[in-house]
Formats: sequence, structure tokens, C-alpha cells
Amino acid sequence: MFSIIQAAGWPIWLLIACSVAALTLILERLYQLRSARVAPATLLDEVLGVTRTSLPSADVVNKLAENSVLGSVLAAGLRSVIAEPRITEDALRQSLENAGRQAVHQTERYLNALGTIASAAPLLGLFGTIIGMIEIFGSQAPGAAGNPQMLAHGISIALYNTAFGLIVAIPSLMFYRYFRGCVDGFQLTMELAAARLVPHLMRFAVRSPAAA
Repeated sequence: MFSIIQAAGWPIWLLIACSVAALTLILERLYQLRSARVAPATLLDEVLGVTRTSLPSADVVNKLAENSVLGSVLAAGLRSVIAEPRITEDALRQSLENAGRQAVHQTERYLNALGTIASAAPLLGLFGTIIGMIEIFGSQAPGAAGNPQMLAHGISIALYNTAFGLIVAIPSLMFYRYFRGCVDGFQLTMELAAARLVPHLMRFAVRSPAAA
């Protein structure tokens, strides 16, 4: 492996750095974007069951917020009703939407960086290819004519960097698309959960005489 890196020349180190960064981001996102950490399947039903007759205490709401990303969104709705008993439906929806935006931003963390690596890796490979071509042309200079060692070195730089750039870019792009799909799915789940929670919580809102 080290001999390949030596043959590829110094441009390969840029791609190695990208590969390490991409692998780190992929492992981190695989851990963070699990359903149990973002949107547990039974969480909404549990919240609706707990709040069937009364609003929960602050400690219960805090535990809900720490449970998962979806839990933080649902907790924002509960806190809004607890803090303002006369809250309107529009205000409650706005509170949940604001919490939802923060939640989506949290799930999208590092995805732009991974997408940038997927786009930049082939360009870095092309850069290495150009460096290799320069080496090849340099080996054909009058002072170094007929130097097969320099010619082989230039070809190695050109081919190894191109291949390694694709090796880094293809998995990075595949995981980026996969994570984007996960985020879109979680966003839909949170939107549907918020839509179910609003009418449920509005039962606890104190109606003004005008609204009555």
C-alpha cells in the first residue's frame, strides 16, 4: 500500500485526507441518523397517551426533549401550551415549525461537507493526473530524453490519482444520497407528528370569551 502511495506522488495525500474525512463523516452520520435517535416509531403514541387527560410536568417534558430529535419537537409544543395556556392554534403551529426547522438542521449536519468531498475528490484526482502528465512531459525534455524511470513515474501519478479520486468520490456520493433520503424521511415523520399533536394539545388551551 505504501509503495502505491509513493508511486502516486504527493497529490495522493490530498485524496487520503479526503478519504479519512469522508469515512469519519459517514460513520458519524450512520450513528446519529438512526431511527432510535431521530424519530422512534412509538414516541408520538406514547406522548399522546401520557397527555390524554393532563399536561405533563416540566421534568417529563425535559426527558422527552432529551429522548430524540422528534422528542425535542414534541417537547417544544408541550412547553408552548404550558407556558401560554391561552395560546392560539396558529401560535402553536409556529412553535412546532420553528422547532422542526432546528431539528432538520440538526439532522443535516455535516451532509454538505460529505457532498463537497464527493464532488471534489474526482477533481483532486484530475489534478493528480495533470501533475502526472507534467511529469511525463518533463521526462521527454531534451536533457532527460529517453528516461523510462521518469516516464513510468509520471504515468503512475496520473493513473493512481485518477483511480483513487473515484474510489473516494463514489462511496461518498452514495452515502450522501442515502443520508439525504433519511433526512427527508425524518422530516416528513416530524411534520406528520406535529400535525397530529396540534389538535390534541389545543384541547388544553384556555379559550377566550370571543373564541367561545
